[in-house]
Amino acid sequence: MITLINTVTTEKLGKIIGSVAEPSDNLVLTGDLGAGKTTLTKGIALGLGIDQMIKSPTYTIIREYQQGRLPLYHMDVYRIESGADDLGLDDYFEGDGLSVIEWGQQLGDFVPEDYLELILHKDEQDENLRQAEMIVHGEQAQQFQTRILKAWESE
Repeated sequence: MITLINTVTTEKLGKIIGSVAEPSDNLVLTGDLGAGKTTLTKGIALGLGIDQMIKSPTYTIIREYQQGRLPLYHMDVYRIESGADDLGLDDYFEGDGLSVIEWGQQLGDFVPEDYLELILHKDEQDENLRQAEMIVHGEQAQQFQTRILKAWESE
């Protein structure tokens, strides 16, 4: 678990994730509304060298940001109830960029085969405090987590 004391440290974790990401890394972000998924993604974009404004793609499903060190594919699949197989998500998951998927559990069987899940837990007493838990699903995800933790610990 990584303790995030405020939005600044949440964004800092995001910058680290962006700075160590490699092509075809997939990050599934899980957490309640207001847990910090979009704040984390803003940090990820900065870590990739993307200075464009990052907005949650709630209604567009996928936003692509191409101007960084790697492309960032930011997905919000909260509203997907069926038809995930028609979106061509595998092209993103196996592509040349980093896929960040908010509400990834909504994809069911169409979640990437290899991904790192990052769960943001809100604290009941302190509205600014978060615990970030990472769950590995696959070998590439294991390597991704190792790079993230090594960079976090050296900060």
